[in-house]
Amino acid sequence: MRQFVFLILFAIAGQGFAAQRNVGSATNQQVFNVTGLVVEVTPEEKSIRIKHDEIPGYMPPMTMSFDVKDTNELAGVEAGHPVSFRMIVTENYGWIDQVKVTGPKRNDPPTTGPFRLVRDVEPLEVGDRLPPYSFTNQAGKVFSTDDFKGKVWAINFLFTRCPFPTFCPQTARYFGETQAKLLASEFAPTNWHLLSLSFDPEFDTPQVLSRFAEYYEAKPAQWTFATGALIDVTAICDQLGLKFSRDERGGFDHNLRTVVIDADGRVKKIFIGNEWNPEVLAAEMTAALRAHQAPRQAR
Repeated sequence: MRQFVFLILFAIAGQGFAAQRNVGSATNQQVFNVTGLVVEVTPEEKSIRIKHDEIPGYMPPMTMSFDVKDTNELAGVEAGHPVSFRMIVTENYGWIDQVKVTGPKRNDPPTTGPFRLVRDVEPLEVGDRLPPYSFTNQAGKVFSTDDFKGKVWAINFLFTRCPFPTFCPQTARYFGETQAKLLASEFAPTNWHLLSLSFDPEFDTPQVLSRFAEYYEAKPAQWTFATGALIDVTAICDQLGLKFSRDERGGFDHNLRTVVIDADGRVKKIFIGNEWNPEVLAAEMTAALRAHQAPRQAR
């Protein structure tokens, strides 16, 4: 049901397409036939990165990594190969199979998209202090990350037009589950916060973010959806290891980062990719909350 509602929101936002698709026998399973250009193959991770063409009815052209369940799918496939493949998505998971090389390797590397103005910033590591940033939340109000001082907070990065279940929707879903766990904990509902920052400010206006926040049942006092000037969004992304770019077709190529900031404004934990879950994030934030409380209780 959630996948169905999400696709409705996706269409309302202006990205719906009239589509032909095959619906599998599994509940909410959808199957799409896709074409694209291979960017990278990593058999040891059962993963392949593909600059894929538009998937009508599902998402615009993008560059992204896909899981395969059988590494034999990747035999003979190399960067530069044009390929066709089948993409299967359920409510919470997605993978590809039937990967077939459709032509000779191309020598032209995938482009990284239009240039954008950036600030020269230093990457942050655990223990480093995050400088203040100003963004605009889903209610259209400007706020500073310094407003979170004294709280333990976590930040993830997404864009609302991403439908693939193991990318942006998963990070949002996991934040929703983390919100529920922390609200049920000894710290409910104070001294912590969640921030989901969009790197697509042109599309993800406060109105769009507000609908997105409502869909994920975000409580404004505990979970903020926001975006801001692209130069500021790029700067905090660069500092925390989130890389994103647009290709010449307007699609996004991005990795995943989720970061915990302690009550003193310092980086406590950096989760790389999507190999974390709400239990792990809630435990990390809870540990930081207890560490912050301990000196105060000892006075």
